[in-house]
Amino acid sequence: MAMDQMEQTIQSIKAHTKTPVILFPGDMNQLNPHADAVLALSVISGRNPEHLIGQHVTAAPRIKAWNLEAIATGYMLIQTGRMTAAEYISQSFPIPGDQAGIAAATAMAGEMLGMHTVYLDGGSGADAPISPKLISAVARSVEIPIWVGGGLRTAQSIRDALRAGADIAVIGNGFVENPNMLANWNDGI
Repeated sequence: MAMDQMEQTIQSIKAHTKTPVILFPGDMNQLNPHADAVLALSVISGRNPEHLIGQHVTAAPRIKAWNLEAIATGYMLIQTGRMTAAEYISQSFPIPGDQAGIAAATAMAGEMLGMHTVYLDGGSGADAPISPKLISAVARSVEIPIWVGGGLRTAQSIRDALRAGADIAVIGNGFVENPNMLANWNDGI
């Protein structure tokens, strides 16, 4: 979302729903005091210190001053095909999509380090969703909520992620490509 649209969008969401507005920032410039919370994303699948802690040091004073709830989130980039924007921006290699054991161990480490949630992401524009096998392995390995995003473009892919153990399914590009997608799904996800 363009920065000049963020405040207007947040205010519009709040005017039409009681659902909390939680930001998923790509960097510290994507924060806004009108949100209810922010995912404090630490790219635990990567080794780039800027996205493990660097951005957080810069953002912490704003988050505290604005009294935003910070949700410590272990962000795990999972390979689902071609290179995605998340991989490029974070300069992090994703966990191979067929390595459920590595993904589970990474999620466990995040939980042990105090993360409140784990976010498995194929990245913006992912070719395919994360495999249910990998989601299930992570779900069995931790007791914190699991968010899953990337490549969820159909009702079936969302159901598969939720059945495998995801607590929250994130729909990004699918919604951008088809803003009516949720309204068209009357099959009770």
